[in-house]
Amino acid sequence: MNGINSLYVTATICYPGTQGSNQCATVDHMLLDTGSVGVRVLASALGSALPSQFPAQTGATNDPTGNAPIAQCAIFGSGYTWGSVKRADVSIGGESAGNLPIQVIGDGAFATPSDCASRGGTNIGTAAKLGANGVIGIGSGIRDFPAAAQTVLPATYYYCASSGSCTGARVPLDTQVMNPVADFTSDNNGTIISLPPLQAGGQATAMGQLIFGVGTQQNNALPSSANILKLDQNGLFTTVYKGSALTSAIDSGTNVYYFPDTTIPTAFVWPDTWYAPSTPLSLSAGLKASNGSSSSATVPFSLSNAANLLANPYAAYDSLGAPLSGGFIWGLPFFYGRNVYTVLNNAKVGSQTGPFVAF
Repeated sequence: MNGINSLYVTATICYPGTQGSNQCATVDHMLLDTGSVGVRVLASALGSALPSQFPAQTGATNDPTGNAPIAQCAIFGSGYTWGSVKRADVSIGGESAGNLPIQVIGDGAFATPSDCASRGGTNIGTAAKLGANGVIGIGSGIRDFPAAAQTVLPATYYYCASSGSCTGARVPLDTQVMNPVADFTSDNNGTIISLPPLQAGGQATAMGQLIFGVGTQQNNALPSSANILKLDQNGLFTTVYKGSALTSAIDSGTNVYYFPDTTIPTAFVWPDTWYAPSTPLSLSAGLKASNGSSSSATVPFSLSNAANLLANPYAAYDSLGAPLSGGFIWGLPFFYGRNVYTVLNNAKVGSQTGPFVAF
């Protein structure tokens, strides 16, 4: 799993209350994703027996019995994952979240609903398609789809009365897939991703740090010089690029800068279309809060010819970009050479209240 600009961590996932026992699996190559919320792990990465042993999450509001297992369709930019919602203990880097609702991808317990497949596009529920053994979603949200507590959202949560019958569900917040950081007993207000700068032309690998908590320990203080960018409740803000205001996110789970610019040449390098300027470009864009606050920053970034870069057998690049209509995603290239702070909804760091990102 040597995916381009894929940021991986290792997590230990256990039957609730049994950390350190043989009812645990240590799973490497979990994609660290500030663009989503919650733990999602491939059933195949847990071993043959463990997925079925985890307690099933039940309690959908519109389930007449209240006892039917809950399953989820999680839609990403590249496709969808489908699988049961179970309870498990999750440990990452010495911090633990207990009895956490997680998604077990591809466990085969329930048939995929038609609206999940039609809305989600490609099924990415394998290691080959996902490029990882799972996802650790550490965005600014606490639960992954708060609106699903009030409304049946299409292609989101379901209660499954049988293996072949799943019905769209309203799911209370306390049964939704949860940001593991928010469930830690300490250092639970956010995260810092710290990655080194890269050599020109990319590197074979890059190693960095994931630090839990912001302003809670000596090693995670928020510098007074940091750019602080307030987010809306969906973790979004506005990027102004060449005069266009674009809905945006800072997303470690996306491997390039995605943005619209028809003046930049492109090239197809399997399996995607990438930007391929004839010479490297020095660009910049303005990042502005979506909630009307004054927080803003101007960010320079570089863009190189992807066809030339990807001819190298490397995994880490800080100047890859690709076209996107109507939005601007600051992917993993944004993180190289920076400390990027993600503070959770309603969490406090000094006088600042989340959600916000800082760098």
